[in-house]
Amino acid sequence: METILIVDDEESIRLSLEGILQDEGYRTLFAGNGEDAIRMAQEEDPDLILLDIWMPGIDGIEALSRIKELRPHQSIIMMSGHGNIETAVKATHLGAYDFIEKPLSLEKILLSIQNAMKVGQLLAENQALKAKINKTHDMIGASIPILRLKKQIDIAAPSNGWVLITGENGTGKELVARAIHHQSTRVGQSFVEVNCAAIPEELIESELFGHEKGAFTGATVARKGKFDQAHNGTLFLDEIGDMSLKTQAKILRILQERKFERVGGNRTIEVDVRVIAATNKNLESEIRDGHFREDLYFRLNVLPFHVPPLRERKDDISLLSNHFLNYFCSQESREIKCLSPVALQALVSYNWPGNIRELKNLIERMVIMTPEPVIEYEHLPESIKNTSDISDAEMTLGNISISSYREAKEIFEKQFLKQKLEENNWNISRTAEEIGLERSNLHRKIKAYLLDADRG
Repeated sequence: METILIVDDEESIRLSLEGILQDEGYRTLFAGNGEDAIRMAQEEDPDLILLDIWMPGIDGIEALSRIKELRPHQSIIMMSGHGNIETAVKATHLGAYDFIEKPLSLEKILLSIQNAMKVGQLLAENQALKAKINKTHDMIGASIPILRLKKQIDIAAPSNGWVLITGENGTGKELVARAIHHQSTRVGQSFVEVNCAAIPEELIESELFGHEKGAFTGATVARKGKFDQAHNGTLFLDEIGDMSLKTQAKILRILQERKFERVGGNRTIEVDVRVIAATNKNLESEIRDGHFREDLYFRLNVLPFHVPPLRERKDDISLLSNHFLNYFCSQESREIKCLSPVALQALVSYNWPGNIRELKNLIERMVIMTPEPVIEYEHLPESIKNTSDISDAEMTLGNISISSYREAKEIFEKQFLKQKLEENNWNISRTAEEIGLERSNLHRKIKAYLLDADRG
């Protein structure tokens, strides 16, 4: 339920607006002066403020200015019985959404409120998109396990069923959760993430459900919790296996009743949230050991997904490596680098206990620490070279006899260009743009290396 703070020194206007707005389904709060308006804007986090201009003490213009300093995105509609163009312009410059003259027109004020709420929602969505701008929903890979997982996501995402994602650390469980949200009917709403393992036990309830002012030491203002923030959207509970039994019980209650109270409060808040949970633990074993509630497990495990470890999808290592190379070279403003065939083979041979996260971190390090355009086998860390099964023959590019640096460079360049052309379905323009080469230059190299003859 959306909350509107009504600020006016006339009680009759406050009561009149209360009746109208409650009939329209809004929750209302009241303040009789500018000082109280500033305080309640901080404590109550209203969705919209109706703010009178002429009040004793701090007037509406001053209150508007102070509220906007504290909460720049707060939606505020100004009201005045003594309005003029100069006042309206000043209020607009200070960030007011609209300016309405008294006596208030019921039709006009309801229309203004509806429009302001829509703008507020768009701003919230825009902020969420900016926060996720460097995050991708694409799951890189074409191996059988990852194609199977993508198909399951395509089928399950449009539903509202709760999801439980299992998999080792670093496999990309968050990516799966984001892909599900991105393909769901809630895609235009918030995706709110909670790392249950990173929040201290004494703060987890406040983080999830929010708290009222004075609920505990340090709670100087009221605060919305993650469930509240995810209303109509998706809540991702990462590492849910690390949550205490006490908090598990409260989560179960919310999933069953779709309502909760903030810490220190008694007002019931109803939410419509799709929950996606993830864990690297075996929850069935945790249930047997008394560390996880069986009823919560069955409630969450409506749509189970398992993310395979990287060692079970080694066919994807080349695609993932190239993706991270392009990404980090762009991030670091460096020329596009590539892996030599032998270095790539070493990565494929490695077992990746840290999964995709370990590969991503390695590629970032190689981009930063390797000055040459080609990342060679000798550039790799000893931990990978010591565990790879590459033979001396493979160290000479497939047992090819190489007599000069120029010959080695030509062999690698041919393999590199062929790989990039295949990745781009032999689209010359797209390939040239991706590798930073002039289109005419790429054409000459294709003819020189007779790559067309190799195609297929």
